[in-house]
Amino acid sequence: MEKDPSLNVLGGALQTCSMDPVTGYFRNGACDTCAADEGSHTVCAVMTAEFLAYSKYVGNDLSTPRPEYGFAGLNAGDGWCLCAARFLQAADEGCAPKVNLAATHQRALEIVPLDVLQKHDADV
Repeated sequence: MEKDPSLNVLGGALQTCSMDPVTGYFRNGACDTCAADEGSHTVCAVMTAEFLAYSKYVGNDLSTPRPEYGFAGLNAGDGWCLCAARFLQAADEGCAPKVNLAATHQRALEIVPLDVLQKHDADV
């Protein structure tokens, strides 16, 4: 699996999303992606309690620890490379998490418009 170029939605070098917990399709802390990443885990989201509850409600429980997979569960404030479509769904429902734009891969723009990502910018 060859990684796509590590560029963010702002056109710069892709920054680290989270090393604690370690995130990313490649589990390298960045929202790098490749052709095999069918879920497009490209949005560096900063978890909120509201989003974690929403994600669990729609069938993707990110907060419950799953030790059999080495997954401690996410908490509010954790960075996580989120599927772009799930982010867009949460944005449409009014409960999207904040986004670290510098750590969000440019491929997210194939699914989520830049203005939607900017509306949820964690630095604003």
